[in-house]
Amino acid sequence: MTLILAHRGFAAEYPENTMIAFKEAEKAGADGLELDVQMTKDGELVVIHDEKVDRTTDGTGLVMDYNYKDLRKLDARFKFKALPEKQQIPALSEVLEWLSKTGLSCNIELKNTIVPYEGMEEKVIKMVRDYQLSDRVIISSFNHYSIVRSYMLAPEIEIAPLLSEGLYMPWVYAQSIRASGFHPHWRAAPDQIIKASLESGIEVRPYTVNKDAELERLFRVNCSGVITDDPAKAYKIRRNKKQA
Repeated sequence: MTLILAHRGFAAEYPENTMIAFKEAEKAGADGLELDVQMTKDGELVVIHDEKVDRTTDGTGLVMDYNYKDLRKLDARFKFKALPEKQQIPALSEVLEWLSKTGLSCNIELKNTIVPYEGMEEKVIKMVRDYQLSDRVIISSFNHYSIVRSYMLAPEIEIAPLLSEGLYMPWVYAQSIRASGFHPHWRAAPDQIIKASLESGIEVRPYTVNKDAELERLFRVNCSGVITDDPAKAYKIRRNKKQA
């Protein structure tokens, strides 16, 4: 079965990378989450996509320049101002604590291509192990040096390189860095690449798949997973495919 991973939570309907987006993704039928991790000035792992807080909160500036307590004062409701309650930028520990009480898996994307956060891999791995989630977490990044380092530190936690462009025989590349899957942009995941990868024992989970036709195609070829902003739509399409 093709798994549905909610991209930054249920980002189509709720503020991305917030607890409400994650909880609503679970209710919508997602099998897992995809989220992004940055680090504060005082070394706290926080769940936010951009290096700056400007796009998704009422604050300005770099995440790395904020202390955790000050970052928590920001409102992450972003364009969802109709929500009655302020939404905070979550700590990764807060998300993993909640996740450990669910059956969801989680793709943690290390956002360390622009800001090379010192010690991020060690901190993430320690936290994943502390919450006993090693078998339910995938660590991904566009920084492939970082995920290889993660594998060397914790071979029991799955890694997956993110690919924005097409790569020749990506399953061979994934095997070469000890990854059991890769996460390509959906345009870089034509049927023949998916089929060849699956035949080689390498999982493929494209991002960010929001169009009906693309979701239908990926379910049809039994892709390992889809990373989508709209888990409710994906769930409905997958259910309809099963019933057909």
